[in-house]
Amino acid sequence: MAVPVVFDQQSAGYSVERAYWLARASDLAYKDQAVIDSQARTWGFDRVRHHETVYTAPFPLQDTQAYTMAGPDMVVTAFRGTEPQQIKDWLTDACTPPWPGPGGVGYVHYGFAQALDTILPSVRDALAEVRTDGQRVYFTGHSLGGALAMLAAARLALEDPRLAADGVYTYGQPRTCDRRLAAAFDEGLKDRVFRFVNNNDIVPTLPPEPAFTHVAALRYIDSAGRLRTTPPGVLPRLADRAAGATADIFAPASDGIRDHLMGSYLTALEKNLP
Repeated sequence: MAVPVVFDQQSAGYSVERAYWLARASDLAYKDQAVIDSQARTWGFDRVRHHETVYTAPFPLQDTQAYTMAGPDMVVTAFRGTEPQQIKDWLTDACTPPWPGPGGVGYVHYGFAQALDTILPSVRDALAEVRTDGQRVYFTGHSLGGALAMLAAARLALEDPRLAADGVYTYGQPRTCDRRLAAAFDEGLKDRVFRFVNNNDIVPTLPPEPAFTHVAALRYIDSAGRLRTTPPGVLPRLADRAAGATADIFAPASDGIRDHLMGSYLTALEKNLP
């Protein structure tokens, strides 16, 4: 394992190194704007735009935040997530009816649709402004941020193909949409979407099926921390989840939250670097 020290903007296609760097970009979304600006410059991104909506009406979230950083070869928009217990409560409350999907295709989680609608115009404007030389565009996010990254990519691919993402990397994202939209997303962004799930992370199991489902392209981190590009079958995965749940004999019930933490994803991806 060799931890990379430079954010690689030039390579294309999937790699564990790219997944690691975009996970770091997702983690950075939780930081203050000054920290984001400084780190982005260190990584070689010379322009940063911040996106934030603060809600004044009753809503399960206090705000929605993201940032866009642009370099000579790459533009990244990273959406901020939320605390594990907060998103668990949010995803299981009454705010989960279906809502018409992007481009009139399928349905999405109502809360996600509301949150994205408040911030997408700012993201769209930033992409149009900073993508001055045909740079590749990536969307990323952890937890709620992963759901917003996936839905933002779907919106732009279906409604404004000029801004279609070259890659979408999410970590511990919840279910976001119905099967019809998931199928359209998988077809429209085939081989550009990578959804990482860390063993017993509870958030990807919410909201419940069959109303909501996941897009494909799962990258599964097993109980030993190995990254599997081909997910195990149902029975082997159940056995692996059981192994992960009993790994901490002092707090077995906390595994679903512990595996959801952004730090857990970064640690696992770092272990899998070539």
